[in-house]
This record gives sequence, structure tokens and C-alpha cells, in this order.
Amino acid sequence: MFILSAFADEIDPDPDVQLGVLESCGVRHVELRSAWKTNVLDLSDEQVADLKRRFDARGFRLSAIGSPIGKIKITDPFEPHLQRFRRAIHLCKVFDTPNIRLFSYYPPEDGDWNRDRDRFREEVLRRMRTKIELAAEAGVRLLHENEHRIYGEPPDRVVDLLTSLDSPHFRAICDPANYVHGGHDPWEGWQKTKAWTVHFHIKDWIHGEHHGRVAGEGHGRIADILADAHRSGFHGFATLEPHLLGGGPTGGVTGPELFPKAAAALKAILERLGAPYA
Repeated sequence: MFILSAFADEIDPDPDVQLGVLESCGVRHVELRSAWKTNVLDLSDEQVADLKRRFDARGFRLSAIGSPIGKIKITDPFEPHLQRFRRAIHLCKVFDTPNIRLFSYYPPEDGDWNRDRDRFREEVLRRMRTKIELAAEAGVRLLHENEHRIYGEPPDRVVDLLTSLDSPHFRAICDPANYVHGGHDPWEGWQKTKAWTVHFHIKDWIHGEHHGRVAGEGHGRIADILADAHRSGFHGFATLEPHLLGGGPTGGVTGPELFPKAAAALKAILERLGAPYA
């Protein structure tokens, strides 16, 4: 079963506009990355309470806290970032979601993970392990996204993280378009990581372009990957993150007019596969 969700901030900064479009698309979950142009971890307690009331009033739940944790250089101070991670854990409790999306660090300034892997790998693992320990204490789960330029961008380093850290509180998000954007084979990425994958981000991409495509119109092999996941008994979220008007390190833009097309394309693939969704 694929449970549909969305990075609603791709639609509009206003939560009411976001939820209205999602209702029209039949999507009832949000991956909360930002609202009112403010990152989820920077929302005030008052804004968080306001957002929770809006979600509850319209029957929306969260698939995950779409945090930016791990999107700093591996040489940046860890303790301030760890405090932000604790905020993410707190928001899991407020919004009643067990999941936090996170990343595995950029290389040092002017660095390259192909060159700097051996130098900083243990520090990446140490930082990730600290967060996993806190997640286990809180009863939440960390979902690693294979983002461009982070340590866990290519499939082999995603596997390195998952096998080295080896915790039920640390699992994988598969984003086929991110593999394409980084010059990696998305099918290889899925095959190597599917044993740990509990969550999908759905956008498609053509390598070298600066915006996403709807699912099935790029090089992400999304239909093949979702078909294999369905055959394997996958049950989890497929979160729309279309980036149809562009994207970058802090998010993407699709807009209220194009977002329904992205939702319809994903549903059409799932229906052709005979894969149930909600």
C-alpha cells in the first residue's frame, strides 16, 4: 500500500492554499518542510500550534517532519545542529508522526566526498549515531534521503551508512530523481537500498535539467521501481516533491496549477501497476 503525501510548501507558502490543493488531489498527508516561508524547525511554538489546529480541522496528518538536519558541512559545529535535531524530535510528538527526514552532511568547504570520504567518514558516522541514539530514546525513526552532494548521495555510500549504523530507528528514503540528478543509476540505487527503504520521494528528472518532471516523464524509472516495491509488499509513504518549476538545497517550487498534474501522474502509474494507494 502506498500512502500519498506531499511537500505542501511546493504549492504555496500559505498552509490554507496548500491544504486546499491537496484536498482537491485526494492527498491527506503532509511532509512538513516549511510554512509561511519559514523552515519547520524555525516555526515558533505559536505557529506550530496554529498549524496543528489547521491540520486537525481539515483531517490532515504528517508523513514526516521534513527537516534539514544533516544539511551542513561535516566541519560545521555539531552541538548547535544537535539542538535543532532535538526540536525535530519535539515536533514529532506535537504532530504525532514517528518520522524525521534527514541527511548525512556536505563535505568540507571546497571538498569532495570522493576525495574526503576516508578523512571524515568516522565523523559522519559518529554524528549520525548520536542522533539515532536520541531517536531511539524518543521512539522516533530517522529517514535518510539520498540528496545531491551529501555523504549518502551514491548508492554504495547509502548502503555504507545503513549497514554501519544498523538500527531499526534508521531507514532509507528512495528518491529516484536525486540519483538521476547526481549522475547515478536510479534502478541500481533502488536495488541496493530497497531492503532498508520505507519511504519514497516522488519526482522525476532528466539529467542536466534544472527542474523536475511528473512521474514517468524523466529518467528516474519510477514505474519500474514502484512496481518492484509493490511486488515486494511495500507499505509506506510516497511523498510528492515534484520540483516542476525548479528546486534547490532548501526546497522546490511547483505551484497550485501544476501540483495536481504531478499527483495525477503518480496515481496513474500506481493504477496501471494495480498497486493500492490511499
